[in-house]
Order: sequence, then structure tokens, then C-alpha cells
Amino acid sequence: MSAQRVLVTGGSGFIAGHCILQLLGRGYSVRTTVRSLEREAVVRSVLAAAGVSDGADLSFVAADLLSDAGWPEAVAGCDVVLHIASPVAPGGVKDENDVILPARDGTLRVLRAARDAGVRRLVLTSSFHSVAWGHPHDRGRTFTEADWGVVDGPGMDAYGKSKTLAERAAWDFVAAQAGALELTTILPTAVMGPVMGPQISGSNGLVQRILDGALPGYLNLFFPIVDVRDVAAAHVAALDAEGAAGERFLVSGDPAISMKQVGEILRERLGDAAPHLLTRSIPDFVVRFGALFSAEFRPVVPNLGHARQASNAKARRVLGFEPRPAEESIVDTARSLIAQRLVRS
Repeated sequence: MSAQRVLVTGGSGFIAGHCILQLLGRGYSVRTTVRSLEREAVVRSVLAAAGVSDGADLSFVAADLLSDAGWPEAVAGCDVVLHIASPVAPGGVKDENDVILPARDGTLRVLRAARDAGVRRLVLTSSFHSVAWGHPHDRGRTFTEADWGVVDGPGMDAYGKSKTLAERAAWDFVAAQAGALELTTILPTAVMGPVMGPQISGSNGLVQRILDGALPGYLNLFFPIVDVRDVAAAHVAALDAEGAAGERFLVSGDPAISMKQVGEILRERLGDAAPHLLTRSIPDFVVRFGALFSAEFRPVVPNLGHARQASNAKARRVLGFEPRPAEESIVDTARSLIAQRLVRS
């Protein structure tokens, strides 16, 4: 059965924007949530700039992850839901609950509303964090959907905890309270790709800081990169894919590459278009020493030199997932940032 009306939560977000773009392009009727309807004009403008010629099949509802208000109206009449909205706060935060509560409690709010409205399937955006973070280094290991992040393990930050706890809560809810509602979760690795509008999120912020030379130097960190356009395609495929209900799907592209390799790709492909590109590297011992005095460095230390690898075999098999090369995602990210003047010229 082909879903006709889809609710996409967090319509002003990076992944959500690309999902809406693809859904509208395929003829779906889309409803999306924003925390305030004052954001509607901005989101419509961003989508129009990205190629949406007619927004008649797109509507908006105000709803917040920390409140029950608006969610019954948001899900009413929808066949399926893409629950993408969640706070993004990598690294250290003052209070972990500022990230964890909206992610976990908001997910449960949306699940309850979807169940009560008779929604057939909910596709939840989780994260590679909820699979691979918190584990000790194991250089020969490739993570799969059978793995779970360890919330009190090394290198796990508040964002990772929020995604892990939210996904755990979602599966517990489905096991006990969901009725006929089906759940599928999508777990992207480091998401890059063309920005939509002036907002920079996902791992695009790393590309921006490398282009601007705004970091003290390259850290010995590694990222398995996936393109936002491929992440959106996986979400859309999961709406109706046979065999997707009740399953988790890791979506990742090429093997993990280092932060310095990202910079080298940008230098090779952009040349003079990136005059402020970061050039220095910071040795691991300097980072470890700095972590004694700086809260910013502490979450980084357990991840130094840790190239986590992710298997996308299941997503390829069930969702028809076909990721583009990491180099293409990195360069397209950079060019979109330059085109929108979001980096130093």
C-alpha cells in the first residue's frame, strides 16, 4: 500500500527538509511540524529555493516535543509518520536532560499520538550513536543493527545518550503499548550534504569550520559519512518497504575517514575557492593534556583514533539503499556553503 499523507516532524531541520523535498517530488501530501507557525514562511522559502515549485501539498502544524499540545492535530488523517525532530547538541552540554528529555519524551509523545490516530507505520530517525558509541576500541569491528550504544561507556556524549535512550524507549513502547502501529528506525552515520537555507546542522558544521580555518587544528577523529539525500531516500523507502516493519537500519556510505582526510579532499577539489582551509593538526597528547583543563576536549579523548565502521548491508537489501561516495557529499556540502555565503570568502 502506498502512503498518501505523511507527517514529517521538525520541518525546519536538515534531514527533515530533504525528506519533505523528496516526498513532495514523489507526489505525497506532506504535513510537517514546527515549534511556531512563525517558521512556516521560512521553511516554505527554503523549500522553494531547493526546487519545490508548488507547496499546495504541504501544510504546517505547531507542536513542541516537550508538550502534548498540537500532536493530535499533527497526526490526524496521516497514514505514516517520519519522526525526525530531535535536539542536536554534539559534545559537552551543561545539563544532559536538556537534550535527553526532548528526544525521549518527545518520541513517546509522537508514538502515542500516532497510535491513537491509527497511523500504520512510524519511521524514527535514530543515530549511529545508538549503535556504536560507548564501546571500547576494537579496530577489527564493524557495527551492525544488532549492536546498541552503551550510555555510560567511553566517548558517549549527551547527544548520543539522547538518541540511544529515545530509540530504546520507542522499541519498549511498541512492544507494550503500540497496538497495530509499526515502527522502523533509521540510524545514519555522520550526515553531510547540500545545505537548505542558512541553517547549518549535522556534520556540515565540521566542513564549515574546516573551510573557515575556525578550528585550532585537525583532531585524530574518524567519521563514516552518509549523504543527507541518501538518508532522506532511506526514510522514504522505509514508509512502505516490505520487511521494514520492526527493523533497525544503519545507513552509511564509505568506510570512516579522518577529519584531516576531509580537509585534504576539500583542498584537492576546491583549491582557490577555499583560501582559509585548515592546515594544522593537533597531536593526541596535546588533546589529552588539554582535556585536563577544558571540558570541550574531554568527550573527544576516548574517540581519538577510533575509526568506527558501519555495515549498510541490511539497508541495501531491504530499502534499496545506494549511497553516493563520501567525497561527493563532502564537496557538495562545501560548494553549497560557499554558494550561500556561509563561509569566509
